Amino acid sequence: MADLEFNTTAGQTIARELLIAYLNTGTAETPTWSAFGKRVEDSDEEMDWSQESTQDILGNTWTTMKKPIITQSFDPIPMDAGDAAAVKLWNLGVKDQNAQSLANQDMLIAHFYADSGEATFAERYSGSAIAVTRIGGEGGGNLEISTEITYGGERTIGTVTRTGSTVTFTPGGAV
Repeated sequence: MADLEFNTTAGQTIARELLIAYLNTGTAETPTWSAFGKRVEDSDEEMDWSQESTQDILGNTWTTMKKPIITQSFDPIPMDAGDAAAVKLWNLGVKDQNAQSLANQDMLIAHFYADSGEATFAERYSGSAIAVTRIGGEGGGNLEISTEITYGGERTIGTVTRTGSTVTFTPGGAV
């Protein structure tokens, strides 16, 4: 795959809202991509490369790395009946306490700022684990849940389009 370019204006920083995580709230055959972390103010993907350094007998340092384990926390997510991702997580994590289902979620990361000139880059993780780590909130405030995602399963790269609120992922594509 050729290197991609940032499709933003040179000299300007890239807006955070151009990196969006989506949870499949539909089926594997007919995905419905629902934005994850609606109303969350700050969230980052953290990459653990399992970096290990050793020094040989000549004093040279050598470092090895593995493919990253990517995690992302969303804290807090205000509960909202119009947030399909939050409703799905509440049902799986609070109502059902379905650990097996929570450990096998379909996630999409859309990089709306990076493209090949023809298509926008995205990566789909078919077996992501989403732990609901907290439910509650401040007295007199809003009910919130917190989550920790570990992106996993098969990583499929491709392209993403967004028309209104409809998001479509195409494996492979012109990236």
